[in-house]
Amino acid sequence: MTEPFILRRETQIAAPRATVFAYLTDPDKILSWMGSDATMEPHPGGVYLLKGIGPRDGVARGAFREVVPVHRLAYTFGWEGGQEVPPGSSLVEIDLIERDGGTLLRMTHSGLPSAEQAAAHNKGWAHYLGRLTVAAAGSDPGPDMGASTKS
Repeated sequence: MTEPFILRRETQIAAPRATVFAYLTDPDKILSWMGSDATMEPHPGGVYLLKGIGPRDGVARGAFREVVPVHRLAYTFGWEGGQEVPPGSSLVEIDLIERDGGTLLRMTHSGLPSAEQAAAHNKGWAHYLGRLTVAAAGSDPGPDMGASTKS
């Protein structure tokens, strides 16, 4: 078995950490930049469920492992019906760092099983973190056409 793949991304957001944290944990705020339905229970063991994302309007499911308000989130992640990345099989860790009058979001997604899955998730994260950056800063990212429409 090969070593799982790890993604790392950063984005600077023109908003305080508390605002960015809310856009990562409040279902109503999440839906402004990602998904069509969200259930979030941001406490260790709580549900992470997001519908209507990915190339086929997938359902992402996992559980929160770590929740430190305005500082850090960690949750398991995977796709319902997904054989390569089933629910809970990977880990998303997000750190929010006060920087330059805003927030540096540093994300690590570990446990991905293949280069192909790492590339697909990297494309998705690039798309959605871009939308988060716009929404958390107080602007409208517009309708979500999905990561698969970008090249």
